Amino acid sequence: MIRKLKSGEYRLYSRKVDPKTGKRRNLGTFKTRAAAEKHEKAVQFFKRRG
Repeated sequence: MIRKLKSGEYRLYSRKVDPKTGKRRNLGTFKTRAAAEKHEKAVQFFKRRG
């Protein structure tokens, strides 16, 4: 899940809420939406691997 921050950057959050904190985990902040989407694909790839 990608959200745009007030600073103009994009942040990648986990899809599920973290039970410990009750919030979504921050999976990285990126300058462009394309970079965030590229990282999201990498995260999904590693989640399903092995």
